[in-house]
Amino acid sequence: MDEHIRIGLLYPRVKLNTTYSFGLDDQEFVVAFETNFPEDFLDLVQQLRETEISIYTLKDYPIFSCVRLKPMEMLDRLG
Repeated sequence: MDEHIRIGLLYPRVKLNTTYSFGLDDQEFVVAFETNFPEDFLDLVQQLRETEISIYTLKDYPIFSCVRLKPMEMLDRLG
């Protein structure tokens, strides 16, 4: 995790959220990223995939991508 944190700090426009996932599935952690700069996110993920510890990662893919909106704006877009 130290290496992941060190690399994450190289991308200050990407906020990393890490949590334990006990009871959700077989993985130990769930990592979520927040940014308005998808190019930074892609660069960060690519660099994380090149770390030594990544050989122990069973699943490494984004499940959800979305745009953050205020609730009323989201409802307006839904019609």
